[in-house]
Parts: sequence; structure tokens; C-alpha cells
Amino acid sequence: RHVADFQLSIASVTEDSSNNFVAKDLPLQAQKLAERLKCDAVVSEISAGPGTVNFTINRELLAKTVLQQVLKDGSEYGVQSELFSTVPRQKAVIEFSSPNIAKKFHIGHLRSTIIGNFIANLKVALGHEVTRINYLGDWGMQFGLLGVGFQRFGNEEKLKSSPLQHLFEVYVQINKAAEDENTKELAKDFFRKLEEHDEQTLSLWKQFRDLSIEEYIRIYKRLGVHFDEYSGESFYQEKSQEVLQMLEDKGLLQKTTKGTGIVDLSANKDLSSFSTVMRSDGTSLYITRQFLVISFRDLAAAIDRMNKHSWDTMIYVTDKSQSNHFQHLFQILKLMGYDWAERCQHVSFGLVQGMKTRRGEVIFLEDVLNEVRSRMLQNMASTKTTKEIEDPVETAEKVGLAALIIQDFQGLLSSDYQFSWDRALQSRGDTGVFLQYTHARLHSLEQMHGKEQLTDVNVTCLQEPDAISVLQHLLRYDEVLYRSSQDLQPKHIVSYLLTLSHLAAVAHKTLPVKGSTAAVAQARLCLFQAARSVLANGMKLLGITPVTQM
Repeated sequence: RHVADFQLSIASVTEDSSNNFVAKDLPLQAQKLAERLKCDAVVSEISAGPGTVNFTINRELLAKTVLQQVLKDGSEYGVQSELFSTVPRQKAVIEFSSPNIAKKFHIGHLRSTIIGNFIANLKVALGHEVTRINYLGDWGMQFGLLGVGFQRFGNEEKLKSSPLQHLFEVYVQINKAAEDENTKELAKDFFRKLEEHDEQTLSLWKQFRDLSIEEYIRIYKRLGVHFDEYSGESFYQEKSQEVLQMLEDKGLLQKTTKGTGIVDLSANKDLSSFSTVMRSDGTSLYITRQFLVISFRDLAAAIDRMNKHSWDTMIYVTDKSQSNHFQHLFQILKLMGYDWAERCQHVSFGLVQGMKTRRGEVIFLEDVLNEVRSRMLQNMASTKTTKEIEDPVETAEKVGLAALIIQDFQGLLSSDYQFSWDRALQSRGDTGVFLQYTHARLHSLEQMHGKEQLTDVNVTCLQEPDAISVLQHLLRYDEVLYRSSQDLQPKHIVSYLLTLSHLAAVAHKTLPVKGSTAAVAQARLCLFQAARSVLANGMKLLGITPVTQM
């Protein structure tokens, strides 16, 4: 028997609140209710199950409504749903990726990048106004070291041709020499000049920053990611002094006996919970988020963004080791009188183990992109269909990225997981490669049988169970978008798209277009076009570019 479209559980509507009725009464109650209900133009069948009433929707109406809606709404399908009618359009600021100049772009930065991009894509699709911010680690004592290192080991040509790699190498070299007191002094001196805005020092620092950003933009483009703003710690030197003043003026800054500056976060003001904001030598400002120390810069940045963007929600995407940091940050902002701190959110994610390239551990984002591309090219070369692809390198990159993203998004974001190239790049099973393959197959089906606009489809030709399964699934797309919009977890969309691909693959086998009568061929083509359209929409939200050949 077919599966009903909707089920009503009798227990949920039985008036007897004292639960006197026994479970064995439920089938009888279901039977009675089912007999009293009448079918109409929408509901074609009503039957009783064990404690449920099952409703089947008129099959022709289902096919007609879903196909018309999908093909009419196009990329807006699902988003136009009444589920979102009460959700207000908002301004969101999302801070994600945020690597440190001259240091490794580790796997945590990669996760932050793809997760932040997904959240931004989803919000934009739902009609919100989004500002994407990359908050670079572009200030602090390490720039004293880097400056001295560059004077000693730097090379202008290499800096221009591959800034990220060259600065990283210089930083590694100078770090080895940093044990030496003389080098330490020079580094302090260089950084002091930076803070005093010495022209020559500042222009070298600016070169480091600008060239790094230029290269980041190029690499992010390969990932399909862009930012509206490249901000950074350097923006908030002066403003962080103002924050210090505000904390003092509001009587929030306390000194411990050791001279450390702290803010009391406890409800009873008994210091049972506090946040350190300043070292005893007054240099809180250069302490990164890695330590549980709130830098005045993070406070200054939050306040500045509110003034600049007057946002409704601000989201920080970083790994879960920084959860306490953000909890403290939001609490201090609230104590400072900024009630909007309640609309700040930290989306945290777990750690990834075992991502290595053939050359060893991941140091640069580009290493990961090159690796995924070369492994995918290798896999494609071993299949017979690859020869006809116009741009195999470009295709390999897009399919490989889909593989990375799907492996990352399958579980809860907060879970740690073990990375595996082999598992990610499998062509069968629940992988990004399978999604791309399904999309490419459905696309070539459309190309093969003409792309004429399918208007008058005879829906009586779509009554097979495999066609109905695809239609029922397409009908649920808006619910999945709604779930992801509520908890910002991509896994709902991922599992929906994987199921859609499996259902479409089955239908592709059992419902051939070729060799069918014109009316049946056209109806099936329309079904496959709708499936491909929704698959492409969902993939794009996740940050995947659908390929048309594979």
C-alpha cells in the first residue's frame, strides 16, 4: 500500500485529558473518526490506521500544484512559503573566516568560512539584508616580529607574487630567532613605531595587509565566498581606549591585587564569575580570543558595527573553544548598557581531525582547494565519461568542493568529526559527489529532450509511486528551509537534498523519457526539471555550485 500524505494521531486530539482511555481504544476511535470525515476535491482518500487517521491528497492536484509552483517560483521556490510570512525581514551582520595574517589558515578557519557563507546565503535567500565581515588578525606584537623578520629575510618579489606563503615563511624564520634578546627588543621597537604611526613602519604593515587581502579575495573566490568588509583588530586601536574609559566611568573595571583588570559578571557581585580584560602591565589589547581574555577591541568592534549598520542580529562563527569568550563579551556589553547584546549570537562548531594533504598538514586554504581538485581530477580520469567535459579542471574543483561541504555539513555543527578524503569523494552514497552527479544527469536529460517551456503537462501521466515520492518530497522543501532558518544548522537541507537525489535516481530508472508517448515523456521531463531546480537551489544555499557535466 501507498504511504499516506498526512497522518493525524488520535491521542493528540482526544479530549479525555486524564488519559483514562486505554491504548486499545485508539484504533476504534480512529475508525469512528475516519468514518465521519468526508473526502473532497483535495483529499481523495481517508482511512484509519492503528490510532491514526490517514489522508491521501488527490494525486492529480498534488502533481499539478507542486510542478506549477516549482517552475513558476524558480529560485524563489520554498522561500515564498507562508511558513515565512510572519518572519520579519532583518539586518544581519555575520563575522566569519577571520584568519591571522602571516599565520596558518587552519581547518577551523575553513569551517568558519563555509558555515558563515551558508548562514549568509540562507538569510539573503529569505530576504534579509546581510553584511559579511572578515575580521582579520592584523595587529599585535606578532607584527613587531614580522616587521623585523621582513627586514631580515624578506623579499619584495615574493611578497608581491605569493604574500601569504612568503609572510608565513618569514614569520617562521624570525620566530626561531626570537629567543634572542636583541631580536625581542627590535620587535618591540618596531611595534611601538607602528602604534605611533611612524610612516615607514606603517607603510610596510599596510603592504602586508593589502597584499594578503588581495590574495585572500582570489582564494575565497575559488570557494565561492565573498565579503562586504575586511575589518580587523587594527581598526580598533583608538576605539578600544574609549571602551576602557567607558568601563572605568561606569565603575565596571576592577583591579585585582596583582593589578589585573577584571569585570565582575556575577549576579550577586561577589566575583563568582568574572572576565579578565587587562593584564597588570595594561596590555590587554593584544591578547587574542584564544585566551579567555576579552579584548577591548572586540567590545569596540561590536559597538562600532551597531553604530554603522544598526543591525537586528549579529552572528559570530567560530569554533566551540571560544564559547566562553563570546558569553563574556555579550555579558560585558549588556553591563555597559547595550541591550542589543541579547541579539548577538555565537554559532560554534566542532573540531575536524585528520585533514592532511599529500604534502602534510594544512597550512594554507589554497592547499586544501588544490588537493581536492587534484584528487577529484584523478577520480574523474578513471571513469569513461570524463572525456567529453569542456573544462575538467573547473568541474573537478566544483565537485570536490561539494564533497568537502557535504561531509562537513552532515552532522550537527557542534560535533567533532574525523575527516576522510576517501569517504568525502565517493561517487555513491551520501556525498557531495553524488549530489553533483545527480544534478548533471538531470541536466543532460533536459538537454537531450529539448528545453521547451513545459506548460500544459498532463498530470494524469504522473501517477506511478516513484513519481509521487518525488512530488511529495518536493512539497516539503519549505519546511526544511524553515527548520534551518530557525537553528542555522545546514544538516536539514543536506539530508533533504540527499533524499531528493536518491528518489530522483530511482525515478530516472523506472520512468524513462525516451520511448514514452509524447504526453508521458513531457510529464516526466517536467517532473525531472522540477527536481533539478530544487536540487540546484538547495546546493547553492549550502555554497555549492551545481555542475552540468560530469
